[in-house]
Parts: sequence; C-alpha cells; structure tokens
Amino acid sequence: MHIQRKPGELMEVDWAGQTAKLTDADTGEVLDAFIFVAVLPYSGYVYAEAFASQAQEVWIRAHVNAYCFFGGVTRILTPDNLKTGVIKNTRSELVLNKSYQEMAEHYGTAIIPARVRTPKDKATVEGAVGNISSFILAYIRNQTFFTLREMNEVIYERLHAFNHKNFQKKDGSRATWFAEERTFLLPLPRNSYELSLWKTATVSFNYHIAVDEQYYSVPFECIKRKVDVWVTPNVVEIFFEGSRICSHVRLNGRKGQYSTREEHMPPNHQQYIQWNGERFRSWAAKIGSNTATVVESILTGYKVEQQGYKACMSLLKLSDQYSAERLEAACAKALFYTPRPNYKSIQNILKSGQDKKSETPSTSSTQYGFTRGADYYKGGRE
Repeated sequence: MHIQRKPGELMEVDWAGQTAKLTDADTGEVLDAFIFVAVLPYSGYVYAEAFASQAQEVWIRAHVNAYCFFGGVTRILTPDNLKTGVIKNTRSELVLNKSYQEMAEHYGTAIIPARVRTPKDKATVEGAVGNISSFILAYIRNQTFFTLREMNEVIYERLHAFNHKNFQKKDGSRATWFAEERTFLLPLPRNSYELSLWKTATVSFNYHIAVDEQYYSVPFECIKRKVDVWVTPNVVEIFFEGSRICSHVRLNGRKGQYSTREEHMPPNHQQYIQWNGERFRSWAAKIGSNTATVVESILTGYKVEQQGYKACMSLLKLSDQYSAERLEAACAKALFYTPRPNYKSIQNILKSGQDKKSETPSTSSTQYGFTRGADYYKGGRE
C-alpha cells in the first residue's frame, strides 16, 4: 500500500546488512565497521556513519549524530527490534531499553518500533540501506582505512553526492525535498543528549560497586543489596529502590581506581582514615614534650610515615590504661637510655613501674649512671 508521508513526521533507523573493513595499523588485522543509516521517508534524505560496534552506547550516539545532521527531530522514531533499543515488542506489550527511552524523551520524539520480522514497516530505510550499500560501500570496498575518522570522511563525501543526486521519477533530489521538510522538524533541544547507560550492580562487602573496572562507594548500609546505576561520560549516579543515594564523578584512565566518600564508610572505618601524622603529633603534644619526642622519632623512623601509625596509636593508647602523667614519665625515662625508644620499651617501663621512682633521670644519672667516670679509672690513686 502506498503511504503518503507527512514532512517531519518520521525517521527510520537501522544498521546496514553489509559491513565496511577497517585495518588495525599495529597488527594489520582487518576489522568490521558497522554502518548506521537514518532516513526521513518524506524526502528520502539519508544520514550514514561507520562505527566500530553495534553496542548500546554506539546505537544511541548514532541517533544523536543523526539529529544533529538533520538539524531537527521528527515526531516519530521507528527502529528495528534490536535489543539495544527494544527489550520486548508484542501485540500487548512494548518494553523499551531505558537509555533509549530517555534519549527519545530528551528529544521529544516517540519510539514506535517496526513489528517483529516485518521489514515493510520501515520500507524506506530498508531501501536506503540497499542504495547506500551500492552507492557508498561498493565505492570504498577496495580502499584501506586505518581509522573510523578516515572512513567517515569518505562516507560523508559520498553521502553528500547521494543526497544531491536527482531523482529518476520525480523532480529534484533528496536535498531539495529535505529543504522543504526541514521547516517541519521539531527544534533540537538546547543541549545534545548526554549518552547514558543503566546498569545493575550488587554492593560488595567493601561498600563499593564496580563500573567498567572502576570502583565507587555506596553507603555501607546497602552492602549486599542490588542497586541501579546510571552512567554518563562524566557522572555515575546510584539508585536504591528508585531513590538516588549518591553520585560520583566518573573515573577515567587506568583501571582499578577507587572513588570513596568518607560518609559512606562504617564508623570504625571513618575513624581509621582520620588518623594521620599531624593528628598523632598533636595528641602527643597534649600529653607532654617527652611523649611528643617519642612519637616524632617513631614517625620519622620509617621510610613511609604511615608505617608508624600503628605503633603511635598503641603508644598513645597507653595513656588510657596508665594515665597521661605516667606515660609522659615513661617516655622521659626511655629517652634517657636511647634517643629512639619504641613502644615495647615504654610499655615495659609502665608495667614494671619504673616510671614511679622518685629520682628523675638527671638525678639518677649522677648517682647510678651506667657510664664509668674518671674517678673509677684512677684506681684509688691521687
């Protein structure tokens, strides 16, 4: 049946059945390049672009690029029933991919997929795919391309010629008919759709989820729960039972990076990360100068300061068990014997009660000093 299309009403989209060939510059391996085709049935105006895959993010980006090329949006979008766009399409139920639906809402268009195994529902794009295959793909078949950019530059040149080629059975060309149709297109939104994907993740025992081998923290109360993750090129947002619970700037670069927020940690983990060298020094200074000296010697005694944190924490916790005054006295006692006392020696002083002796280190050094003086070596001689 002949259907009289209205200008600006419909855009049909599909992947071309034939693929182009892309050569890996490093290995020489020949890879497939997939051709996305979008056509406006009223004018027959066509957009085509090569991509490295048919993944969901590529599928959506192809639509965004097509809308930019046309300079407007049709009221209806008709795709095939690819899983990247349509999850379920029956007589009674239509379930669209969430990201695909969001893109349509952003541009103010309605997605009405073709019926399953019914290519005539999108006959215009089926015809355009055949024309593109003969006019463009046949032209580049014997050319060698090392990047998609090189390939698309040639495709755009051929596409321009194809759209400006005169019709055989009616006046004008696709380009001249599109000039009339363009005024009927809906205007583009102020900002292009930001490519986004929805994923499902389970919060691990370390209160993080994995997204593309990068890790993002979630409130620890959600451990072992399933969450929905909305991923854009710049942001990762996490939802639990329909409510957004947190968001992160998306990590890029090397794999295995962590984006962790302190408020997502259990209380004991928050307490742990709050400790640093300056905090240990400040705590020791409140107890006394000798304690501060011991802490400083512990922190500077390692190649990496963090290696001394455990010893400093154990040392300063002795003030809870024995009192700050006794710890200060024990540190003074230990410093008398060595400039770099350790936690164990100070603990032994406190356990044995040596810090309670009335004599001070300066007094005991004159009476009981362990260094033999000159009088000892006189041997009683004048």
